[in-house]
Amino acid sequence: MPLSGIRVVDLTRILAGPFCTQLLADLGAEVVKVEAPGQGDPVRGQGVIRNGLSWYFAQFNRNKKSITIDLYKDEGRAVLADLISRADVLVENYRPGVLEKMGFFQARLRELNPGLVVASVNGFGSTGPYVDRPAFDFIAQAMSGFMSTSGEPDGEPMRAGPPISDLIAGLYAALGAASALLARERGTTSGGQRLEASLMNGLISMLAYASASYLATGELPERTGNDHPVVYPYGLFHASDGEIAVAPSTEVMVRRFLGALELSRLLDEPDFATNQARMDNRERLKPLINEKTRARTVEAWIERLNGAGVPCGRVMNLAEVFSDPQVLAQDMVLEADHPGHGPVRITGFPIKLFGTPARLRHPAPRLGEHTDEILQTLGYSPDRIAALRERGVI
Repeated sequence: MPLSGIRVVDLTRILAGPFCTQLLADLGAEVVKVEAPGQGDPVRGQGVIRNGLSWYFAQFNRNKKSITIDLYKDEGRAVLADLISRADVLVENYRPGVLEKMGFFQARLRELNPGLVVASVNGFGSTGPYVDRPAFDFIAQAMSGFMSTSGEPDGEPMRAGPPISDLIAGLYAALGAASALLARERGTTSGGQRLEASLMNGLISMLAYASASYLATGELPERTGNDHPVVYPYGLFHASDGEIAVAPSTEVMVRRFLGALELSRLLDEPDFATNQARMDNRERLKPLINEKTRARTVEAWIERLNGAGVPCGRVMNLAEVFSDPQVLAQDMVLEADHPGHGPVRITGFPIKLFGTPARLRHPAPRLGEHTDEILQTLGYSPDRIAALRERGVI
């Protein structure tokens, strides 16, 4: 696998950090998840619990190993230091400065392991006036400008349903870690390096045409709901039995779309002849299109528009998504057998490597399941492990 032989020490919890390390684990890295004895990642107790297992935790911690260490104790931090000295990557999502308060300054990390890649996932980055602020997805969506561009024109700003800033930060951290490993391998750097990905920066990078337009003109973008802010007609339209998403992004596609609706004549009118004209007269054009689309079912329009080469799709709920033949053909639903908990369905691998594919090697670990195994790889004897356990260090 692409990251076989790479050991990752995972000091993360909740979502952004664990998503980063899940991606690395899916690609073959040995991810050692460090958790507090008796407690573990808070997500172990969140979401839907079935047969004593959080399926939320199961989805974001597959392919990992779990070791329990009390990092409030000197002996526990000594164990962590031993673990770090044998690792390739350290991923943490504490607030900036917390790792240093634990005694793991950058200089000490480099002394322990000159080749170590240190990936930090945080809310706002490690410089600037907001460094010490706590951050969650909702806060990042609000403060990044993302919410201000989402929602109906006459409504309030709207958050995205899934915790998108957490996921984007985790994705960027994984990309950064893989890039740093490649740089180390090629000798581009003298060893490892530090990198960070933040919730806010990640969302700002995703503002696309909204940020491009503002930086070019200084004008704030308006919220357009499900309509595209740059192209029209592009959005949700009403069929007789539901909604259909249509995305004719070029003039050729617009001609195909209006032709399929038998509305090609509109393109001869000055008010609809160009994209800018259609944008300016959106509220006149939309009812004309909806009048036509309401005459057929969603399925009929899907068939007709796809036949005409117009990008379109139905708005599917999750029951429809996870039974859709395309989703199943892409193996985006996997089943993991969790001993003691039964089979658990989780999402599949979004990155498709055809030579060295991601694999589901083992389910999310039980709390501390691999403590002894990992310590033995560090050279700890059974007696030493037993003594640490007796003192509550592990």
